[in-house]
Parts: sequence; structure tokens; C-alpha cells
Amino acid sequence: MTRKPKLAREKTPIERRGQKFVDLLRNNGEESDGKVGTITDPRIGIALGGGSARGLTHVPFIEAMDELGLKPHVISGTSIGALIGSGWANGMTGKELREFSFNVLGTMRIIAGRLWATQVRGLGGIFQNGLSVQLDAMRIVDAFTPPGHPEDFKDLKIPLYVVATDFQSWHQVVFNSGLLRPAIAGSIAIPSLFKPVAYANHLLVDGGVVNPLPLDQAAADSDILIGIDVNGDPSEQLNRTDHKVLDIWFGSAQIMMHSLIAHMMAAYPPDIYMRPHLTGVGALEFWRVKEIVANGERDKERFKRAVSQKIEDFILRQQKNVSEGQPRAFRQARK
Repeated sequence: MTRKPKLAREKTPIERRGQKFVDLLRNNGEESDGKVGTITDPRIGIALGGGSARGLTHVPFIEAMDELGLKPHVISGTSIGALIGSGWANGMTGKELREFSFNVLGTMRIIAGRLWATQVRGLGGIFQNGLSVQLDAMRIVDAFTPPGHPEDFKDLKIPLYVVATDFQSWHQVVFNSGLLRPAIAGSIAIPSLFKPVAYANHLLVDGGVVNPLPLDQAAADSDILIGIDVNGDPSEQLNRTDHKVLDIWFGSAQIMMHSLIAHMMAAYPPDIYMRPHLTGVGALEFWRVKEIVANGERDKERFKRAVSQKIEDFILRQQKNVSEGQPRAFRQARK
């Protein structure tokens, strides 16, 4: 069977403007002959925050980047942000991440089947009665990553920084090389719900304990810094008094992470900050994936406009440098 040749994708307006800027740099400020190359500027760093099931709202923002024809220069992730970020860094599109999430999380029966297949037991009791068993984070990663997922960071297509917490030293641990799965397992290991993960001379628990939105890890060498905060907000709790034990535990963790994120944003102010407004979804209600992802879509167009504007501003600044006779100094400063 003869394969049909792939049609070239039409460049987006951002790509066309960016290519014009790159051509100007390559020709010392003079217009090029119109030949196109590969656009590499601006370099976009994206931090994907932790938030348990709420983290599924990362998917529409990844789709938005695809629709703009953009890929990040670097991805950092905490907890579910690390898990989803690893798929993105491996080359999965937002659409593929959406479809995979729907396939593996669509119902409680599907989730239970995948967990049973990897010998994870007792999850139903946790959902209904609270913390009665501790789960193995490595088996969770095995159950909810696609077949053929890379074993090592070096096999990813985009640099990825995974944030976890060392329970013994009380410090942040960042992984960007070596084995990928134990690093992600450590990053998602919610205290008490999961057993700590022993890896690389650390005893790891959830990265959200120290850094729920790892802007610091995405900021280096990035021209545009984006933070996606999926920690949630207090609005759904304001009029409730019937909190279960698990609600109190996760709610207290949200309060702690909210404070940590505020401090991180003061130290590493993002150029674009998105915080999807999601209410009424429990931290472990992953089976509501379609509803959660649909909720994130409400901010998708606003996100695309914000990214487009930041890129235009970046290009205009550099074009101004070129017109002022500074292209050579700019190129040297970027090396």
C-alpha cells in the first residue's frame, strides 16, 4: 500500500513573524530572500504544578501550545505535573494526552482494572473510607503511563525537570537525568497515601510539599516563563461544614501549597500565570477526567492570546535591537 505524502502544515502567524525575525538576525539586519528555516526563538519554559486530579486541567493548555505551533524549550513538573509533563516531553501532543487520559481514567472500573493488573490493591477503600492502605507509587506510574514510555530522561525529546521532596533532609530534590520512572514516582508520592520512594540515596515524597509550582526549574535560559497552577482555590469550601477526614487532609495541603506558590512567584515571576477555576472536584476523583479537562478548556483561548502577545512583544523588542544595529551583540549575549 502506497503511503500518501504528508502535506506541509501551514505556519501560524507567530511562526511567520518569528521566522522573519530569525532571518533578520542571520542577515545582520537585512531582509532575507524569503527562504525559511527552523524557528528556535523565543525559548519558552513551562512549569506544570501539582494538584492531584485537578492536574488533568494541564491538558487543554498543552493543546493550546500545539494549536499555536509551539513547543517548550524546557518543562518542569511537580506531582501530576511531572507525570503529564513526561508524556509531553516525550513528544505526545495535547490531543494524544487527552485521549490517553480518557482511556485510562474514564471510569472507576477502568481505573480499578489497571490498578489490579499492576497488583495495586485497596484503592476503592481509600476513596470511600480514607487512608487505610499505602499505595506503591512505582506501580501507579506503571499503570498510568503509555506503553513504551522512556526509561531514562535522556530519551525524552524536550528537557524535563521533575521535583520531589527528600523526607529525611526536608529539601527539594530535582531530577533531570537518570531513570525517569522512580523520579516521577517520588514526585507523585502523596504523604501517607503513598509509600515514600527510595531512590538515588533519597527517601522521596510528593514534590508539592516543597515546590508545588516549580517556576525556578523552568526559568533558566527561558525568554518566556509560563506557570500553570492547578492547586485550586478555597471557594468550594466556604459554605461547607461537613468535611471528611480526607477532605481536611487534602484541604490543608492546598493551603500550604498556596502559600508556597506565592513565595515562588515572588522569586520567579512568570510572564504568564494560569490558574484554572475548578470547584467541586475531589483530589482523588480522577474518574471525572472528562469533566475536569472540559473545565480547563474555559481558559484555553485566553491562554493562547496571552502567549501570542508575549511572543509578539519579544519579537518586537529584538527587531528594535536589530534596527538599532545591535544584532551581533544580541547573538553573543544569547550564547
